[in-house]
Amino acid sequence: MDFDDSELSGEKAFYQQEGGLHFECQRCSFCCGHSPGFVYLSKRDLDALRNFFGLSVKDFVGKYCRWADYYYGTKVLALLEKKNYDCILWESGCSAYEARPVQCSTYPFWSWMIKDKEIWEECARECPGMNKGRLWPIEEIEKNKKAYVENTPLHKEEVEKLIADEATGLEA
Repeated sequence: MDFDDSELSGEKAFYQQEGGLHFECQRCSFCCGHSPGFVYLSKRDLDALRNFFGLSVKDFVGKYCRWADYYYGTKVLALLEKKNYDCILWESGCSAYEARPVQCSTYPFWSWMIKDKEIWEECARECPGMNKGRLWPIEEIEKNKKAYVENTPLHKEEVEKLIADEATGLEA
């Protein structure tokens, strides 16, 4: 589990001391592309996206996904990127916004981004929505952080099993 040092020491995180954080998406697509990266997909993400597009697991994975190297030599499911590094779902906005992955919906309240004020401010230099717009209360930040941390990507073997189960009618 990913947590910050303040959780061990008992001291308040910087955003708790400030009563929350300001963020309002500017639809610039910075977090959706421009540089290489990974949008890892959990079971929840895969189900939401494939249902949104009306596709089987096999068809969704074949059209929109790739295998990304992960910890300890494992591979996990991630969305494809276009040649310019934009997310495969980005088309002047997210083409699957209502079903977007947890990784996307929790941005910028990822555990490592809110670890301390210095990291937050460094990220804010690249994201024009950070430190602008509405004040997100501590409870919402914590809820997003928890969702991000607990959103475990699907490993290749798990996806292969889902596809096999789907083919034999054992889909959960």
